[in-house]
Amino acid sequence: MRIETARLALRPLDTRDLTSTHAYSSDVESTRYMMFLPNGNIGETEQVIRNAMAEQEKEVPSYYEFAVLLGDTHIGGIGLYLLEDGSAELGWILNKRYWGHGYAGEAARGVMEWARAQLGIRRFIAQCDAENDASRRVMERLGMRFVSRAGGRKNRSSEEERMELTYEINLE
Repeated sequence: MRIETARLALRPLDTRDLTSTHAYSSDVESTRYMMFLPNGNIGETEQVIRNAMAEQEKEVPSYYEFAVLLGDTHIGGIGLYLLEDGSAELGWILNKRYWGHGYAGEAARGVMEWARAQLGIRRFIAQCDAENDASRRVMERLGMRFVSRAGGRKNRSSEEERMELTYEINLE
């Protein structure tokens, strides 16, 4: 499985991505708004990758993790998490060296198009820390609309309870 966009290629995350995945998933600045990151060590990153690989081997995966490639360079990841109501949640992260070029939105759009064509998904949601302006702008550029703001978010790098924004789009 491979998804091609104008500038990027997306393929299932695997162990050849270990070093490059760990570079962004353990970086405190890149992950400051993330619930499940930063990873504490390379072994933790490897386990996340192995779990994603095992999930994608299932007849009916509950989630997909894609490596985002710019040419031959692995610059980030994007996940598609299938929800019980037939919709899906998107999540993304890029190596901070590649921020500000529209890659997250391009990758997300590519995954949305693939999920619609291959899995029949029409409704997508995405969530972010209320202070994560970059992710909020990506959601808005994807055509997602603001749905809610709620408390109770706990980011891994902080003990502070945070606010979370939820956006959605229906591609009916």
